[in-house]
Order: sequence, then C-alpha cells, then structure tokens
Amino acid sequence: MTKFNYLKLNKSKRIRYLKHALKNRDYIVFLHGFMSNLEGEKPKFFLNFAKKNNLGFLALEYSGHGKSSGKFTSGNISKWTKETNHLIKKIVKKNKIILIGSSMGAWISINQFKFFKKQIISFLGIGSAPEFLEGLMWNKFSKKMKKEIKKIGIINLKHGDYEYPITFQLIKDGRKNKVFKKKIYQNIKITMIHGSKDKSVPVSYSRKVLKIFKNSKKKLVIIKNGDHSLSSPKWLNILKKELKLIIN
Repeated sequence: MTKFNYLKLNKSKRIRYLKHALKNRDYIVFLHGFMSNLEGEKPKFFLNFAKKNNLGFLALEYSGHGKSSGKFTSGNISKWTKETNHLIKKIVKKNKIILIGSSMGAWISINQFKFFKKQIISFLGIGSAPEFLEGLMWNKFSKKMKKEIKKIGIINLKHGDYEYPITFQLIKDGRKNKVFKKKIYQNIKITMIHGSKDKSVPVSYSRKVLKIFKNSKKKLVIIKNGDHSLSSPKWLNILKKELKLIIN
C-alpha cells in the first residue's frame, strides 16, 4: 500500500504527494503530466527505485489533479510550477535534485531551473511536452473553436478516450511560460526519452528541449514502438537504465 501525504498550502488548498525522506541524500523529483496523477505506474516505479538506491524521493499532484484540492479548470502552468517549487523547498530542502518530468511535467521541470539551478544535477524527460498548449492545442484549433473558447472561456477537447476541459486562461498562461527560446548553461546530464509511436507529442519536442541546454551532456533516446506514457514493464526498464546513467 502506497502511503500518501498531504501538505496544506492555505486554508482551502492541500496538495497530495509521495515522499521518501532521507537526510543529506540526492532526491528524485518526479513531475507527472497533464490531467495525470500519482496512481499510475511511473511514480511508484521511481519511488521504489529511490528506496533501493538510497535516494530521497518526491512526487506531487498539482492542484486540480488526483486527490489534491482545487478545480482543474482553475489551474495553469504558473500555478503548478509554484506548487512544485513550494513542495521542493519543504521536502527536498537543500539536497541535490534529479528531475524526472513526464509530458507536461518536463515543462514544469524546466521552470524549476530558475529556482534550484545550483541543486539540480540531472534531468530525465519522458515524452516531454513544453509549450504543448500553443503548439499542440491552440495552433490546431479551428477558427470556430478559437471563437468558442474566447467567448465561453472553455472548450472540451476530445483526444483518444479522454476529454480535456481546456480554458482560455490556461492557454494564455502557457504563453507566459515559454521555454524553447531559453538558454540554460549548467553542465549536467540530460536525457530525453521519447516513444517513436507517441500519438500525443512529436519527438521534435524532446529535440527542442535538448537545444535549451547549452553546456550539458545531452542524449536523446527514441524507443522503438514506444507510446506516450512508456509505462509498460519493458519500457520502464529502459527508463530505469537511462536514469542510472544520469545519476552515476
């Protein structure tokens, strides 16, 4: 049974998270994707990896996700970045950080570099999707859809078996969080892993992430026939192998 914790941010907001607290150890910080949560395979897999390898661990559910409080439609990249920042300060404190960002989590990971530049020692991206709100949503909306979201403030977007309530404030906030033109000069290990059959996010997004980092030891791993989530045991083993390489 996985033991979850809750952190009260204010009277009405609490964030659910997973942790493995250790003193003076490097911490894996896992950041999940858009409309995801901590019930999936990856958070538990990385938590177990941390325990076996004597590493600290933190993963959180952003507001409006999973069992954290708040409405999903009130959230945005700025809010979720701030909540992540708050939990890292509270749980990880001054320990070194190994960031793992899945899909939108890679965008929120990149945003953490402005706060924890000296603490982040490596970064693993899985199906990374920074700036997806503009590139994969807004730019593909028809004129009718754009008109509707501007007028009503929200549109329900069908993607596969899921329906995403996309608000106009979320799209606009995404524009304030552009990262592809950023330059980060830290000399750290960075690996982007992407499935060749990812139907949600093109591999080009992982390539763009690598371009942000100017002095890092960079690697792109394209998993043959891999999907967006890369959560099957076979693919999780590849993630584990690559994680070990960026830690050592």
